[in-house]
Amino acid sequence: MDTLQQYLQENNIKALIFDLDGVVTQTARVHAQAWKRMFDAYLQKRGEEEGKHYEPLDIETDYREYIDGIPRYDGVRNFLESRGITLPEGSPEDETGHETVSSLGNLKNMYFQELLKQEGVDVYDDTIGWLQREKQKGMRTAVISASKNCVDVLHAAGIEQLFEEHVDGLQSSELGLKGKPAPDIFLEAARRLGIVPAETAVFEDARKGVQAGKAGGFGLVVGIDRTHDEAGLKASGADLVFQKFPSI
Repeated sequence: MDTLQQYLQENNIKALIFDLDGVVTQTARVHAQAWKRMFDAYLQKRGEEEGKHYEPLDIETDYREYIDGIPRYDGVRNFLESRGITLPEGSPEDETGHETVSSLGNLKNMYFQELLKQEGVDVYDDTIGWLQREKQKGMRTAVISASKNCVDVLHAAGIEQLFEEHVDGLQSSELGLKGKPAPDIFLEAARRLGIVPAETAVFEDARKGVQAGKAGGFGLVVGIDRTHDEAGLKASGADLVFQKFPSI
């Protein structure tokens, strides 16, 4: 018996909740590219206007620390704060070109959509294979994402049938769910499945997602280390960390 299977049995796990970007699909890389394109251009323009130099976004450090796994506008706010910049919130309808949190977030989403059309959606085959086997055993499944593009990504990848429930950025906004590291999105997914958190496992590739799983009292929180961040995931509270899901 592999280590993950042993953990599932020992903790009486009946449901699995997967973060979409970085665990199931390889869209985390696409998100990071869109964020960098948007922020680097904005910081360069602002710096030229002010006669200052702003450090561009570093995907290895800044993306992981301020943006990864949380709602879009929170990511804008967090990163700008790290550069000593505060902008008005604006409204979700703000078009690109307005100097607001919402406008920058909307521009990032436009870039993400462009990249998605150009590159398509790649899945992690190790996740899909393992998930299919667990479903055959009767395990309940849900997927969560801070992104408002969750359903589009699921359909583009052709994997929507693998999940009974999904909770994404659109629903989080409608329900007033707090972003990670608050556990709200995971708790809502467990509620929809009808399984208590103590009998549910969470699979996350982001530190804030792992923290959210621990804060929600989930029976098992597994860190999926796609970006060589084992120490960070463990420090955030992951019960188990591995790079790939076990094969047969």
